[in-house]
This record gives sequence, C-alpha cells and structure tokens, in this order.
Amino acid sequence: MRLIHAYINGITRLNDFIGRWVAYLIFLIFGLLLFEVFMRYLFSNPTSWTNELGQMLFGAYVVLSGGYVLAHRDHVNVDLLYASFGPRARAWIDIFTSSMFFLFMAALLYFGSSMAWESIQGMETSYSAWNPPIWPIKAMIPLGAALLFLQGVAKLLQDILIALGLEQGTDATHAEDAQ
Repeated sequence: MRLIHAYINGITRLNDFIGRWVAYLIFLIFGLLLFEVFMRYLFSNPTSWTNELGQMLFGAYVVLSGGYVLAHRDHVNVDLLYASFGPRARAWIDIFTSSMFFLFMAALLYFGSSMAWESIQGMETSYSAWNPPIWPIKAMIPLGAALLFLQGVAKLLQDILIALGLEQGTDATHAEDAQ
C-alpha cells in the first residue's frame, strides 16, 4: 500500500513540477506575439520567425501540461449524472472509463514516438523562410504522452483504492482538486 501511495505521490509531484514550469511558457508566447504586433504595426517591419516560434512553444506547452491537468482533475468533464454520485461510485465509473483513456494513450505513445523518432533521425526542419529545427518539439509528444500516461496510472490506482474502500474519496477532496 505504501508503494502505491509513493508512486501516486511521486508521479503527481513530477507532473506538478513540470506543469508549473511549463506554465511560464505562456508569458514567453505572449511576449513573442506582442513583439510581432509592435514590429508589424509600429515599425512596419514584420518578423518571419515570431509566429512560428510561438506556435512551436504553444505545442510544447499543450503536450507537456497534460499530466499536470490530469493530476489536478482540470480536464473538461460532462458530469450531469456523474457529480450526483458518491466518491466510490465515481471511482468505479472512472475505472470503467479508463480503458478508453489507456487505449488513446497507447495510440498516442505509439504513433507519437514513431513520428518523433523519424523527425529526430532526419533532423527535420519546418521548411519555412526561417527554417528552424522542429524535431525537438516533436520529441515533446512522446515525453508529454508518457507523463500523461503515468499520471493516468496513478489516477487509476487511486480510483481502485477508493472503489474498494481502502481510501476515502470525499467531495472535499474533489473540490480541493478542482481549485
């Protein structure tokens, strides 16, 4: 039991750490877009690289934040009936529906890793006027998928503990996670 809690806490802390650092990318993206606006409209001298760099950073931002979002239960849910159930019933529902999550994650890991590996091997670039390397951004796909997968395993383990009555899953816990 202690090993399960160590895994859940360790993966959650890892995703929390990465998510908090990745969150700062939004300020860099904002700065790039603001810089482009100034260059384009104040100086009539648009850049060829800011939009593309902003898109690449946003891609990394989205992919690497998945584990953090799952750890804090911030993914969008349609919970018309789900919210009316107690913690144990919700845990059983989550266990049942986790098969879809793991199926999606298996596909994302397989195809994302394949795509990233081909990109790294070919040292792929964007073929734009700026032509930056895009293989580092594509390498973020399997990394982010692995972090999300590991957090999904942690959530499944926690749901199993709650469903079996070995751990309390209270409404206060879910309210705390939502904040």
